[in-house]
Amino acid sequence: MNYPVWFLPSIGGGTLIAFIAIVHVFVSHFAVGGGAYLIALEKKAYNEESNELLEITKRFAKFFILLTMVFGSITGVGIWFITALVNPGGISLLIHNFVFGWAAEWVFFVLEIIAAFVYYYTFGKMDRKTHLKIGWIYFISAWMSLFLITGIIDFMLTPGTWLKTHNFWNGFFNPSFIPSVGFRTFMSFLMAGVFGLFVLSFYKNNEAKEKFVKYSALWVTISIILMIPFALWYVSVLPSEAKALVLGKSPEIVRTTKVIITSGIIGFVLGLIVFFKPSFNKAYIAFIIFLTGFFVIGSFEWTREAARRPYVINKVMYSNMILESQLETLKKDGFLKHAKWVSAREITNENKRQVGKELFIHQCYACHTIGGFNNDIKEKAASMSYTALTKYIEKIHKVRYFMPPFAGNEEEAKALAAFIAGDLLGKEVKEPVKKALDGKTIFEDNCSSCHEPSDFEDLIAGWDKAKIRKALDMLDKLNEEMPPFEGTPQEKDTLTEYLFKIAGGEK
Repeated sequence: MNYPVWFLPSIGGGTLIAFIAIVHVFVSHFAVGGGAYLIALEKKAYNEESNELLEITKRFAKFFILLTMVFGSITGVGIWFITALVNPGGISLLIHNFVFGWAAEWVFFVLEIIAAFVYYYTFGKMDRKTHLKIGWIYFISAWMSLFLITGIIDFMLTPGTWLKTHNFWNGFFNPSFIPSVGFRTFMSFLMAGVFGLFVLSFYKNNEAKEKFVKYSALWVTISIILMIPFALWYVSVLPSEAKALVLGKSPEIVRTTKVIITSGIIGFVLGLIVFFKPSFNKAYIAFIIFLTGFFVIGSFEWTREAARRPYVINKVMYSNMILESQLETLKKDGFLKHAKWVSAREITNENKRQVGKELFIHQCYACHTIGGFNNDIKEKAASMSYTALTKYIEKIHKVRYFMPPFAGNEEEAKALAAFIAGDLLGKEVKEPVKKALDGKTIFEDNCSSCHEPSDFEDLIAGWDKAKIRKALDMLDKLNEEMPPFEGTPQEKDTLTEYLFKIAGGEK
């Protein structure tokens, strides 16, 4: 509302953030765990007086520098760039509340970069003890970056007592901070082992490689085991609404959680096999283990983001950058009166659909595309009429908790519905005539946001009218995701007749 929106209708800003963020987080966790991994390998080489193992460690360090310092840094800048364009309101709030935390993270990041280059370019040119100390400086700096960033990004889902105090430390040490730091720490060690196995799969077999493979597999398997208690702890401290989504209320999140579990099991089993039989670490096996690591971290990040819906910062700012504290004012006065980046302050017959488009950009585009593969609004609203859309928009948060409430008045809801129904779906846009409604119209106005008439052909087959009518009185009890039917008793009777015929009654 207070910022212009970078409108990419067929792609969506959220898609761009997800693509860059998952890749960056994958590499950035490797940058943390890989530091500890290099120190451990170098020390192992010294203890065993193995020049071959030391040479492998040095070569791995080169790969590590190129991936984390070059590619990782580019994607890191990309994250700042894309989030500032897509959700400047959320970024602004985080910067203003955690500027000290961000500044401290940048200090550690600079130290991390310096230590990484010194470590690599002095390999074999510095005494062993000092060189290992440089490695420790790198790892501690990298882990402190993880520590600081975790406090800020987990605040977005679990702000805790910050909601009352607005105190920096209350926000930073939020309820999910400790379990998240633990989970991410061991996830970074997992990434180190995964990358180690992948790189080693291209080396010629020898005794040093076998030791290296067994060591990397150990990092993979032990890290997966140690991630589990922190993951369970993390879920246990989620806000009730987010926890409900993760534990089953959101089918999308449930599917993604299954990806995390399945990938973890596959990675663990393959890691064990490789540990006991290092020769099994062929390129394709290492690549599968690599993919399991990618799916674990990518699915976790997606789940964390999805569980936060409808907020970008829980109980503070909705995903469309509208503050929860502004909602009642916007509903009363209208969105147009307070928005800074709209072309009109009042709705007329001539500008109704253009206003509707701008309302879509400011209130819906954060999650929906137009004709894109991610939450395509045309696909989601395909079964709905103008009248049905208008009613749905006004109660959208009640019907779908994970969607932000519409922040506008009745006329603005109609303008948004006119744009979606008329311009995007090519349907007729006209105000309904006040008359007794038939069953089909009642169904479209109240049920079509979630259901097609054909859904009920088998669902209620064999039900008599009395059972259907009784169900309409207790929809929210039959399924907690369904809102109560808000029509009159006469409309319930009419809808009962319509559903009864759909299910095969009175043929």
